[in-house]
Amino acid sequence: MVKDTLKSIIYEFHTGKLPDLIERDLELPFGSGKIISVVGPRRAGKTYLLFQHVKDLLRRGIDVRRVLYLNFEDERMDLDVHSLDLILQAYRELYPDLDLADCYFFLDEVQNVAGWEKFVRRLYDSVSRNVFITGSNSRLLSREIATALRGRTVNYELLPLSFREFLRFKGFDFDPERDFYSSPRRARVMQVFREYLEFGGFPEVALLKEELKVRTLQEYFEVMLYRDIAERYQVRDTLVLKYFLKRVAENSGKFLSVHKIYNELRSQGIKVGKDTLYAYLDFAESAYFVKLLRKHYRSLVKSELAEKKVYLIDTGLLRGIRFLQEGAGVLLENAVFLELLRSSRELVCFKEQKECDFILDGKVAIQVCFSLGNKEVAKRELAGLKEACRVLGLKEGYILSFDERGEFKLDGNITVRVIPACEFFLRGFP
Repeated sequence: MVKDTLKSIIYEFHTGKLPDLIERDLELPFGSGKIISVVGPRRAGKTYLLFQHVKDLLRRGIDVRRVLYLNFEDERMDLDVHSLDLILQAYRELYPDLDLADCYFFLDEVQNVAGWEKFVRRLYDSVSRNVFITGSNSRLLSREIATALRGRTVNYELLPLSFREFLRFKGFDFDPERDFYSSPRRARVMQVFREYLEFGGFPEVALLKEELKVRTLQEYFEVMLYRDIAERYQVRDTLVLKYFLKRVAENSGKFLSVHKIYNELRSQGIKVGKDTLYAYLDFAESAYFVKLLRKHYRSLVKSELAEKKVYLIDTGLLRGIRFLQEGAGVLLENAVFLELLRSSRELVCFKEQKECDFILDGKVAIQVCFSLGNKEVAKRELAGLKEACRVLGLKEGYILSFDERGEFKLDGNITVRVIPACEFFLRGFP
């Protein structure tokens, strides 16, 4: 019966119509000779990214029967490691004329089956070199890839929409080389940019009416909390876990002190071990709820052991979880972090006497400041930028603002370039 169910799922995919989709910027290679793995947060669009590449294959003239797509979150896929071979049996029986070596296998959320890596390794070694897998748990996938699949994979990370992709989803065709000089179009893109900061880049949320956005983001948080963390890691005290995750969210853009949260819980009479809270943080990072940013040190060991800054995987989650007393500056810094993360370049933060938000590749100092209009804020941000440039021996630094532009000298020898973050997202650094 399991095999018959698999045949029905495979046949449904081959005879059905692929959903309409808006293309993402991430391109996966065909013919690489490697297992292509895509990891990223739940609801970031991994399934549609696979569909995008299935459509690409069909445009190239590949027979749809040569494409096997399975979603392991389908409740009908009641499989364990011992029954995974039924997939190949069902496929062969359904299409006995096909040579599976020429077929493409797309296995979505494959980590839902314990022991999946043994099946994927055998599939790759003895059946087809065209294997694509996705997962929503970075640690789980990485650990298994590093052991059973070592040397066989190329890994890609899919985050929520970049601002460039967000404009595409909103149907707004904007040419940054031309339209920033048009006042009406610039005003419109800044309006869309504010929406992007407030509600984030989850693809579904981008297309919803405003009254549904926050409610949907809150539901995403609940699923991450109960399914991706509590259920997967067998956390029983979900009240403590929920409190901890909300406190982590409140520290977005700041150095996170687990010890401080531990003392808060103790003061309220809640007994929980400090090691348990560190485990919760690890679970949250694995489930793509947060990303941690190392501090710049010349010693890699010190950099790994020091307190880290914490950012949420999407600014919309921040809006859905907490009331932002600090205003839009927190959202802007979190969005800049995610954009820099997409670049796949070396990214750290800086803090000695003063603090600078980001250091890129050890040679680009970046401070995020929503507005330099407040003299005290401007003084603090410039002091941090100046110290980072002095310590790293840099002659220029950047301030990413919401909508301010300028250039000036700091201490006579450091050039400071102020750029609207929106332009940076669309153009990069000049």
